[in-house]
Amino acid sequence: MSNLSPSRSHATGGKRHFSIVASHFNGQYVRGLVDHATAELKSLSPDASISLHQVPGAFEIPVVVRELALQKKTDAILALGVILQGKTSHAQNLAGSVTHALQQIALEHGIPVINAVLSLETEAQAQERCLGSEINRGTEAAQAAVEIANVMGDLRAK
Repeated sequence: MSNLSPSRSHATGGKRHFSIVASHFNGQYVRGLVDHATAELKSLSPDASISLHQVPGAFEIPVVVRELALQKKTDAILALGVILQGKTSHAQNLAGSVTHALQQIALEHGIPVINAVLSLETEAQAQERCLGSEINRGTEAAQAAVEIANVMGDLRAK
């Protein structure tokens, strides 16, 4: 993702709405993503509304993302979760499945879906990317959501 922060929101025809879909599984790390994403959204788009929808695990994220996309009431959806690699290939299969589903939803429904469902090898990586501030993926997801919402708003206003 870009190191450049998007400009402040310039919604056309109303204020922005961002939806966050976050898993409970690996909760402390996901909470870090949610907190950083929410703070960044509020900073970049102070007038925006933000809704949070929590699901049991990463596998359940796409079905809620799809429902939100069908409702067409949000400018961008942030999918937040943490998948930690175990001793089997389950984590890799899960991450691939979730990524594919989120991309399909975005394309089929024309709604930006920011995929910050992280597939990580270790808890140290999770701490660095979810709880820290130097390379926090929640912050980056929020920046991407605001930027793409602005681009889509501009395209649809023309």
